[in-house]
Parts: sequence; C-alpha cells; structure tokens
Amino acid sequence: MKLLADESVDRPIVDRLRADGHFVSYVAELDPSIDDDAVLSRANDSQALLITADRDFGELVFRLGRIHSGVVLVRLAGLSSKAKENTVSRVLAEKGQEMSFAFSVITAARVRIRRRTPAP
Repeated sequence: MKLLADESVDRPIVDRLRADGHFVSYVAELDPSIDDDAVLSRANDSQALLITADRDFGELVFRLGRIHSGVVLVRLAGLSSKAKENTVSRVLAEKGQEMSFAFSVITAARVRIRRRTPAP
C-alpha cells in the first residue's frame, strides 16, 4: 500500500509499516515543517493514504471540505511504542483497502471508517 506518514507519526510506526512491505513516504524525511494543507496535497498528488496523529486534518476534511485520497488519524496515546506500531500494522492489514477515500480513526478500543460522501 502507498502511504504518506505525516511528521506527527512516531518513527517506529513508519519503520514497521515499511517492514510490512508498504511504500511509506515520511514527511519528517522529505520536507519537515510543511503545513497541513501541503501535506494533504502531497498525499493526494501521489494517491497515497495519509497517516497522521494531527487532529487538524479532520478540520481540513470536514469543515473545509478538502478532497482527500484517504486519511487515517492515529489516536493511541498512552500505549507503548511497540503496541502503537503493532496496532497500526494490524489495522492496515485488516482494513487498509476500506480506508481509501475515507477518514478513519484508529484508537486502542476501535477503528472508525467514515466514507467520503460523493459530491451531488
């Protein structure tokens, strides 16, 4: 799967996703400190699923109506680094295809996938 990891994503998660065989571009390696709008545009341009821990992407997608190829918000505060990487890896393996063109949230308790509604 083609992924773009925002710089808010912990490095061990990025490393694990790469080890799982995903093609992961990491904003922290490419262009640190670019704004969220530019990150979302980069994900769209490369047709990559955006992985982030930054809630601001919810505002871009829902309030401002920005088009996206898929956003996954990782909300795993309080878990160990290993538990976080295992959780994200497992969820992408099980539900990754469903996450394209959706806004998804991964928490320790559940995964929510909200499909983008088509334009009228």
